[in-house]
Amino acid sequence: MKKILTIITITSILFSACKKDNATPDFDEQNLAPLSVEFDNIVGGRTLTFDNTAVPYTNASGEKFTISSIQYFISNIQVTTTGGKQFTVPQDSSYFLIKGADRATRFAKVKVPEGDYSKLTFVLGVDSLRSTMSVDKRVGVLDPAAGGHAGGGMYWGWNSGYIFFKLEGNSEVITDDQQGDPTGKKTFRYHIGGFGGYSAPTINNIKTITVDLNNAGIAKVRKDRQSNIHLFVDLMKFFNGTNTFSIKAYPTVMFSEYSTKISNNFKDLFTHDHTEN
Repeated sequence: MKKILTIITITSILFSACKKDNATPDFDEQNLAPLSVEFDNIVGGRTLTFDNTAVPYTNASGEKFTISSIQYFISNIQVTTTGGKQFTVPQDSSYFLIKGADRATRFAKVKVPEGDYSKLTFVLGVDSLRSTMSVDKRVGVLDPAAGGHAGGGMYWGWNSGYIFFKLEGNSEVITDDQQGDPTGKKTFRYHIGGFGGYSAPTINNIKTITVDLNNAGIAKVRKDRQSNIHLFVDLMKFFNGTNTFSIKAYPTVMFSEYSTKISNNFKDLFTHDHTEN
């Protein structure tokens, strides 16, 4: 009888311990601290400057070009601790529109639990769940009205979907019949979007990007400081990434099958430069 009681007692202790562990949250979500992710646009190691005809950029195809506009959505930010625990920023606080012409927008500012983080994950684009929500759930930078042509042109009204990444500029390699610009400029336009479709499968260019922070400094997030993960966004990799392509061959790419080849270059754009703690 004594032996049976001992077994019951040990079992009870183990059960209590397991229950306590399972009830302990991975993070103290009441103890949040500031974290920012800086998206610093460059072009092949050079500073991004707009319409720099005096010193144009040159891609892997040997084509000289200038940039007149760059915008892209960053969303669904997640961080991973050095111990492997993941924290996902609440979705309503995790949508950002980075505008190359507005340096103030280069920071995606969120709050995460205090901790040491060695991995950053985010989505380039707007996830399908949010894309299909009612308009009242899509506010701020996601407001379709604000995202129309008058507000920066990051929403296709005709296609009911967000443009995830927009890059525009000029290149002399574009022929007169390709330019499509009433001003006579030889303009290229890359408007990449597509979340997979409402009721039937369509183009899906949503890309999840993961950045390892170990080599250039983990983020040590604390309440008494502002940690900042500084990323370079190399727009040259847009042309010279996994799928190298020519401006002359593809001066305009929007909602087409070729956009899926271009979106595969998104992961090549981002490099962790350093972390400020």
